[in-house]
Amino acid sequence: NLFFCYSIYWQDLFNSSNHKNLEHFASNAMEVGAPEILALFGLLLFILHYYLTYNFDFWKKQNVLGPKPIPFFGNLREVLFGEIHVGLLMKRYYDEYKTEPMIGFYGIRTPSLIMRDPELIKDVLIRDFNVFPDRGFYVNPKADPVNQNLANLEHARWRPLRTKLTSVFTSGKLREMFYLLVDCADAFEKYAETLTERDEPVEVRELTSKFTIQAIGVCVLGLDTNALAEKSDFRKFGRALFTPTPANVSRILLQSLAPRIYEMLGPLKTSEPVKFFAKSTKEIVDFRRNNKIRRNDFVDLLMDLQDQPDKISNIEFSDDFLAGQCLAFFAAGFETSSTTVSNALYEMAFDQSIQDKLRNEIREEMTKDNGKLTYDSIKRMKYLDKVYKETLRKYPPGSIVQRRSNASYTFTGTEVTIPADTTLIIPVWAIHHDPDLYPNPEIFEPERFNDDNEGSRHPMNYLPFGNGPHNCIDRGGEFETGIIERVTNRTNGRAGCVTEVGTCSSFLVG
Repeated sequence: NLFFCYSIYWQDLFNSSNHKNLEHFASNAMEVGAPEILALFGLLLFILHYYLTYNFDFWKKQNVLGPKPIPFFGNLREVLFGEIHVGLLMKRYYDEYKTEPMIGFYGIRTPSLIMRDPELIKDVLIRDFNVFPDRGFYVNPKADPVNQNLANLEHARWRPLRTKLTSVFTSGKLREMFYLLVDCADAFEKYAETLTERDEPVEVRELTSKFTIQAIGVCVLGLDTNALAEKSDFRKFGRALFTPTPANVSRILLQSLAPRIYEMLGPLKTSEPVKFFAKSTKEIVDFRRNNKIRRNDFVDLLMDLQDQPDKISNIEFSDDFLAGQCLAFFAAGFETSSTTVSNALYEMAFDQSIQDKLRNEIREEMTKDNGKLTYDSIKRMKYLDKVYKETLRKYPPGSIVQRRSNASYTFTGTEVTIPADTTLIIPVWAIHHDPDLYPNPEIFEPERFNDDNEGSRHPMNYLPFGNGPHNCIDRGGEFETGIIERVTNRTNGRAGCVTEVGTCSSFLVG
């Protein structure tokens, strides 16, 4: 009380009239012995332990089964220490409690649910979307302004922005810009030919990354990223966005585990990749405005919203906010597309029959359009669609889908009630690798998506892009299928022998 009395100024605290009080305080402090210190430490430890574990019986009281949590970590110790990917941890719990409609677990100290029953998943994603409108990612506009993107925004700002941006991804708009994708594919084909002439194994992931960066840059940002060149800043920083660093990991942990501390820190140091993309976006916008250029694309739509804020409520459309939308679409499209395409090509390299069947379909459909690749010919390629879907089944872009409740909610047909702000996890990886749903799930089998097979499965048992109003805004796959078509039609892939293949149990890593 002596030191923190707000009625005393610091400069008065140490004046001559207070010397005796300070000496008395210091003398008493010196007399405190080891037993008292140990007792105080024990008390603090007890309080901390109680705080972290007092609700560890939450799911038991509701008769919801789940793994036993441990103090300080809940059920996430292995994830926090980087020993296992969260998708594989969810798969373990999914398999262990395979007769349960939902599984109770704890993120550090907070009760959360893993959803198994497809009807309950449908309730969460679609029927009762008004209760679960958010993904539960906390973003502080002051601490991390560029990270305010469509994937992370809370419902009040997400809804109007989503409505406006959807117009960019209509079939008509995609058809209109498809010629840009074909131009990128032609340039990619010439680049790939220079690689095949060397008669050496090609790292497909690097190859597809370069193509997707070029295609997304041209089609979405109206920018030539020069990604097919040996040295490209967009390729360099695009790769860096997904490279774990201590700063990135710390920020993510603070966001999810200690949002109050995250908010108190104020503006965080912006990473070099984010700086680069924010600067590039500003240059694109300034160039278009100064030269009165319009392309009627994604960037133009964002510029219109910034110039006419009355069209979209609850959003301050700053330069950082605009850059955040461009960065999110670039990063998500680049990573998802390049990974999906490389996985498809990898699988087909092990099965010549799939390659041959797909190649025959491609050539048959292209003859209907005078040998040209068109938007319509892509849409007619049914087997290509099956290859694409099976790739997303075996290698979903996200291993989990997350939602958060905004009110108390009782699940249909149960007596389980959750409070507001409860996190729900839908284990996509686990569902897609459930042998009861997909026999021999590790085998790549496009025929799983024949009409009869698809019709026999619950729609919530295939969730590569989530489902419901908050699903991925661009789930058509035109970029991915276009790349797969071009590579498959012009080349004959086979698995390389230089490096050992197939030794990893999963492409998910910690």
